[in-house]
Amino acid sequence: MDRLDHLEHLDRQLVDELAQVARETVRDELREQTRKQRRKAMLYGASGAVALYAGAALALAVGLALAIGLPDWAAALITAAILGALAYVLRGAAQPSASRPTHDREAELAAERDRAHGAAAPVGPPGGLGNAAYPPMPPVAPGGVGGATGAPGAGAPPPGLAGGPAPRPDDVDPEQPHHRA
Repeated sequence: MDRLDHLEHLDRQLVDELAQVARETVRDELREQTRKQRRKAMLYGASGAVALYAGAALALAVGLALAIGLPDWAAALITAAILGALAYVLRGAAQPSASRPTHDREAELAAERDRAHGAAAPVGPPGGLGNAAYPPMPPVAPGGVGGATGAPGAGAPPPGLAGGPAPRPDDVDPEQPHHRA
């Protein structure tokens, strides 16, 4: 019996040592990954700062070039208007738009064109995962909307849902406040 107790003590020591080695290995790996990510973040930050100064120097050059033929205040005003218009265009380019189709929207438009030309509708999207944002709609009960199935409200939308299609992710403007009813 004494020998079994000694082996149990050795098992606990072995488990503790293995846990310690695993902790140290994970800690070292995380430290290395953090060091790499920190370096990358510092380089991105430095790049942004240099780009800011380059933009300021370019704006100064435009202002000085305009100041050759115009009063100083007019050159500064025109430079500010140019920078404001550029900022507006860049902000608009960053937002998704219905006129600029995304990859998902392009696939949807291609499927609609195929169906219009008589091709069979695809079973699922190219990714194969389906539209996980919205569950599939149940089929309409036999007899159509309000048919003779005896089920109250068969084919009608569930209570609490307004009539009309659900908004697509492309239609949602991230800048607008979100209100919940």
